Amino acid sequence: MDESEVYRVTDPRALKAVAHPLRGRLLGALRVEGPATATELAAKFGESSGSTSYHLRQLARYGFVEEDPERRDARERRWRAIHRYTAWNEAELDISPEGREAAGDMRERQLMVLVRDHEIFERDRDSYGPEWIEAAGMSDDFGMLTAASVKQLHVRIKAILRELEAEDADAPGRERVALHVAAFPTRRYPA
Repeated sequence: MDESEVYRVTDPRALKAVAHPLRGRLLGALRVEGPATATELAAKFGESSGSTSYHLRQLARYGFVEEDPERRDARERRWRAIHRYTAWNEAELDISPEGREAAGDMRERQLMVLVRDHEIFERDRDSYGPEWIEAAGMSDDFGMLTAASVKQLHVRIKAILRELEAEDADAPGRERVALHVAAFPTRRYPA
């Protein structure tokens, strides 16, 4: 992964800003679908353009989005995501109560996105063919690993995703796939 694609958050306020549910959705839309105006995003998410405009300015304040220099019309204010990914160091943020809270808020936000993606798939599952019904889903597993191995696991999963994405670049029937990966140490016996 190209480091220029990653916004490495060190300020808990920035992480807290993007953990806001609407801001996270706005940033996600700009990352996936490209530049848009506050009005376009308002229509997409059922919000007022005033609300989306405010939240876009907050995202800009913390370095997540910027005005698109390639806007089609000088009168419109189009926004674009600056980075493809957001990352943070849990241990660095854990030093302060604000950082711990911000990282916790972000993990909650990620969990909400997982649940939302699952609900959308369940709602729309009949619109996909049997191949997608069989391929989609969730699983869980346990392994005895070190923290270093878990970090390596995340790196390898991203590399495999990019590799398969490149292979499928012109494949018919390809879809945008939400991939959620979580790894937490647990000292309890699997239930």
